[in-house]
Amino acid sequence: MTNNELMQEDLNYIFHPCSQMKDHETLPLIPIKKGYGAYIEDFEGNAYLDGISSWWVNLFGHCNAYINEKIAEQLQELEHVIFAGFTHKPAIDLAKRLVSLTPEPLQKLFFADNGSSAIEISLKMAFQYFKNKGETRPLFVSLENSYHGETMGALAVSDTGLYKEVYEEILIKTLHAKSPALHDEKEALEHMREVLQKNSGKICAVVVEPLVQCAGSMKMYDASYLKALRTLCDEFGVFLIADEIAVGFGRTGTMFAIEQAGICPDFLCLSKGITGGYMPLSVVLFTQDIYDAFYCDYHEGKSFLDSHSYTGNTIACAVANAVLDIFEYKNIIKTNQEKINFIKEETQKFKSLDNVLEVRQRGMICAIELQGYAPKERIGLKIFQEALKQGVYIRPLGHVIYFMPPYIFTQEQLKKMIETTYAIVKSL
Repeated sequence: MTNNELMQEDLNYIFHPCSQMKDHETLPLIPIKKGYGAYIEDFEGNAYLDGISSWWVNLFGHCNAYINEKIAEQLQELEHVIFAGFTHKPAIDLAKRLVSLTPEPLQKLFFADNGSSAIEISLKMAFQYFKNKGETRPLFVSLENSYHGETMGALAVSDTGLYKEVYEEILIKTLHAKSPALHDEKEALEHMREVLQKNSGKICAVVVEPLVQCAGSMKMYDASYLKALRTLCDEFGVFLIADEIAVGFGRTGTMFAIEQAGICPDFLCLSKGITGGYMPLSVVLFTQDIYDAFYCDYHEGKSFLDSHSYTGNTIACAVANAVLDIFEYKNIIKTNQEKINFIKEETQKFKSLDNVLEVRQRGMICAIELQGYAPKERIGLKIFQEALKQGVYIRPLGHVIYFMPPYIFTQEQLKKMIETTYAIVKSL
């Protein structure tokens, strides 16, 4: 079948995420037939460099030979089993490895199957921790411009405008503090202190995206804020939830962004890159103290009753172990540094363009913010369409172009992605 035939079949049945379906009266959907390495290819043989890692998940390329091999091995033994009352070796191995990779106080973890679910679990667990100890704390604090997912709890602690406003009446009540990505760090910390002080005894936890507010136009801030925030949370006796769903697994230049601040959160939420773009999986790591608050005789009613049919999926865990293998034997964190430096050097030229407001970068995430365009111009869409014609797939956030490529990109591929985008921005 042709691209157009498949597109029409799709539009007969499917409602796509983050999409206004009416756009597709004029904006073609692209049916993808296969992926290989840094490329995805449609049904007419057109190949596109995957400059955003297929929504930030693909770390080591499409159809990675090693990951494929490990999936095939696991398929011969066990595809899935209920995770209540049963366990399996891929889950145990993965749990041990993640605990060893993260700060020492994080000794326990809970499996789920997507990033939003991980946030929900951390929110519920934080609330119930205090409930189990005789306190009711109904509030959570997050940063303005934050994004933590689109299930109801995750949406409640987000600050995402239209995504959230339509559901405002049915969301749990949350508070927002000033973001250090939008304000002076001292001002942001002072405001966080005010929020915690004013609502003392009512707040369970503060939830943040460390270093990069990804869906919030890739706004970035310094690790020093996280260090000071950890101190504030300790002072006011509230949990710190680190949402590393997007920024974990090397995206900011270290395995986890919290490493750059030298802190340990009470909850660490991970997903996306954990399976290299292959399978839905998420985990929440937390401390022994939190685990102990739920450990009781059955009749006491303090258990954490959260379940997902695919919790601890065997194949997903096997894939995640394969991803960690690649990090280890290819020393990815170290080898990525050369690519990080190359991206920085190659994107400096954007700063000379009058329609570029700022170029910012944290590790393998680079954003170019444009200026002088009204929202109704949909400049990001125009750039997306032109880049696609030239074989590069990027997906700007409004007037913010960003690069978040798989770690297997060569310098030549990085250069093509950046040069193609630069030429388009310069021609606007």
